[in-house]
Amino acid sequence: MDISERVTNIFTTHIETAQAAMGDISADIVDGATLMTNALLADHKILSCGNGGSASDAQHFSSELLNRFERERPGLPAIALTTDSSTITSISNDYTFDDIYSKQVSALGQQGDVLLAISTSGNSANILRAVMAAHQRQMHCVILSGSTGGDLAGILEDDDIFISIPSKSTARIQEIHIIVIHCLCDLIDTQLLGPE
Repeated sequence: MDISERVTNIFTTHIETAQAAMGDISADIVDGATLMTNALLADHKILSCGNGGSASDAQHFSSELLNRFERERPGLPAIALTTDSSTITSISNDYTFDDIYSKQVSALGQQGDVLLAISTSGNSANILRAVMAAHQRQMHCVILSGSTGGDLAGILEDDDIFISIPSKSTARIQEIHIIVIHCLCDLIDTQLLGPE
């Protein structure tokens, strides 16, 4: 396979993954957006977290809510737990990297808030602990993962929304996570503001 064929192959596998995911997760996306919208209408907030590319996705989601997505509206309360380097490094130094999100969730999360937790493998220890901390705070969780969902699939509670991309490729999973995030933002705006 030459280099240009690799590009075509990446696009092709992306399209195939998106088509497979669309049927599998559409209802879960609607449920996640409705959960988030109801929390926002009840004056709650959305916390988000992830590692690496998923940290960027958590920040992307938060920025779309705090600023705007595609429509003009007031900012919505969202906090990406990935952005405070002093907090993250102090928790890592004094405790462990596995606690960087759970300690923030325990301090900032309140009953009725939502945690958007993103892990392509579903096995990130700090994401697992964040979800457990959210459950202790009686928060709702929307979880983005891939393949079988790893260890995250085993700690779900009944009212959690689990959106898992049917792929084993981290790149393809992350690409579809961005589409899911944009769907969540669009559906939140539509439920809050009505159709355009």
